[in-house]
Amino acid sequence: MRALFPGSFDPVTQGHQDILRRASLLFDEVVVCVMSNANKTGRLPVAERLERLRAAAAGLSNVTVDSHTGGLLVDYCRRGGIDVVVRGVRGTSDLGYEMPMARMNHELAGIETFFIASDPALAHVSSTLVTTMDQQGRAPGGRVGRQAPDVSPVTNAFQAAAGKTQTP
Repeated sequence: MRALFPGSFDPVTQGHQDILRRASLLFDEVVVCVMSNANKTGRLPVAERLERLRAAAAGLSNVTVDSHTGGLLVDYCRRGGIDVVVRGVRGTSDLGYEMPMARMNHELAGIETFFIASDPALAHVSSTLVTTMDQQGRAPGGRVGRQAPDVSPVTNAFQAAAGKTQTP
C-alpha cells in the first residue's frame, strides 16, 4: 500500500524524520511530499526543502520525495494511486487541526488518514520553533538556511529551546 506524508517541511525537523522512518516500516511505499499551504509563507525554497527531505530519507529504500504546489492533496493522491495520508501528531491541538482535514479527504476521495503519535522526546519540536530560534540567533551551528541537510543541527536548536543545552 502506498502512503503520502505531506507537509510544508519548512524546515525539515527530526520529528518529521522520525515520523517518516516509522511510516516507512508500516507501508510498502511512502511518498513524502512538500505541499503548498496558502496559510503559510515559505521561508526556505522548495528545492532546499526537497534536498533536506532526501537527506532525511537516506537509507529508507521505500521512500520517494516529491512536491505538489497546485491543487488539493486528494488530487495528488488520486493521480498517484495513494489511499492513505500519514500525519504526525504532537498533541491534542495537532489532532484538532488534522481531524477536519482527514474527514474532508475521506469525504472527497475516500482517502484514509493514519495518525502517528510523535516521539515524546520530539513533541515540543516544530518548524516554527526552529525558525524562531534561528531568527533570534539561538540556532546552534548557524542559521537554519545553511544547516546541513541531515537536520541534526536542528535537534540542537530544539534542545536549546527546551533548556536542555546551553547555546553559545
